[in-house]
Amino acid sequence: QVQLIESGGGVVQAGGSLRLSCVASGRTFSSGTMAWFRQAPGKEREFVASHRPNGGTTYYADAVKGRFTISRDKVNNAVYLQMNNLKPEDTAVYYCLAHGSSVIISAIRTWEAYNYRGQGTQVTVSS
Repeated sequence: QVQLIESGGGVVQAGGSLRLSCVASGRTFSSGTMAWFRQAPGKEREFVASHRPNGGTTYYADAVKGRFTISRDKVNNAVYLQMNNLKPEDTAVYYCLAHGSSVIISAIRTWEAYNYRGQGTQVTVSS
């Protein structure tokens, strides 16, 4: 059974930092795309960042560009999201997603393009 387990969420003041981790088990994602999405209360899910396997190309939502960094650890089958200069509008449940192969660029910001998802971790940024 494939599982994606997120950790690292919590409560932080505006301007602070958090590092989210997502460890996969049950299969390897070394040749796949891994990503982070988030959903704030009363809002739709939105793309945050993704990491493709070939060349390690990364993609970011405009709202987090320059503040968040996605990285991979293929040995440990994990993906991370370093979040700096957090803002209250970053408050959301953050989900780790993965696909067993490389997601095409045109679909990389689409929740349905990924076939594995974690349960989410809550991030709360206070003002």
